[in-house]
Amino acid sequence: MVLPTYNEAVNIRGVLQRVRQAVPLATILVVDDSSPDGTAGIAKEVGNELGHIEVLSRPGKSGLGSAYRTGFSWGLERGYDAFVEMDSDLSHQPEAIPDLLAPMKRGYEVVIGSRYIPGGSIPNWGWVRRGLSKAGNVYANYLLHLGVTDSTSGFRAYSRSALEKINLSQVRSDGYGFQIEMTYRAIIHGATVLEVPIQFVDREHGQSKMSMEIVTEALWLVSIWGVERIWGRIKARGRALSEQMKNG
Repeated sequence: MVLPTYNEAVNIRGVLQRVRQAVPLATILVVDDSSPDGTAGIAKEVGNELGHIEVLSRPGKSGLGSAYRTGFSWGLERGYDAFVEMDSDLSHQPEAIPDLLAPMKRGYEVVIGSRYIPGGSIPNWGWVRRGLSKAGNVYANYLLHLGVTDSTSGFRAYSRSALEKINLSQVRSDGYGFQIEMTYRAIIHGATVLEVPIQFVDREHGQSKMSMEIVTEALWLVSIWGVERIWGRIKARGRALSEQMKNG
C-alpha cells in the first residue's frame, strides 16, 4: 500500500487503521513530503501500534506522481508483487481494497477503481464537477484509445509485472496526469487492465490538493501523447508503404 501525504494529520490515523483492517497482512508505506502539520509523526505512532507501517519522509513537496514512483520503486526493490495506491484523505474507501486485489488472482495486471462503470458513484459531486471529470476522461480516451472509463482514478492496484512493463523511470507527469500516463503506458506495453466499481467520497477534513494548474498540466500532456501516438502511426504506415513499394 502506497499512501502519499501532505498535511493529512487529521486523516492519517483513521486511514491507516481502516487500511490495516481491510488488508491485515499488507505493508503500508506512507510517503510524506515534510508535512508541516506533523503527519509523518502521527503515521509513525500508528505504525508502532499496528506494525508493518513504514514512513518515508522526503525533503519537500514534490508532487503526487513523484510520491507514487518513489513508493513503487521502494516496493520493487524489496520484492513485493502487488501494489495499491490510494489517497490519504478517505475519499477512497479502504474497505474496497480487497475488491481491487481480487482480479489480480485471475491474471489482471492493473485494476482501476472506477467511478463511471455500473456500480461506481460519486454521491457528493455536483453536475459541473462531474461533467468536467467525465469530459477529461472522454478526451484522454479519444486521443489515446485507452478503452477505460476512468483513467484519472487514483485508487488502483498494479502487479509487479505491470510496473516493470511501464518502466517508472520514463513516467514524466507528477500531478493529475500521472494516473492517465500510467494507464496509457500500461496499455501500450500490453498489461491486462480491468475496472471495478468504487464509491468516491469527498474528503471531510483538510484541504484538497487539486488545482487548475494540475488539471491544465494533465490536459496538455494528454494532447502531447495523442500527437505522439498519431505521428507514430503515420510513420509506421509510411514505413509499411515504403516496404511494399520496394518489394512490389
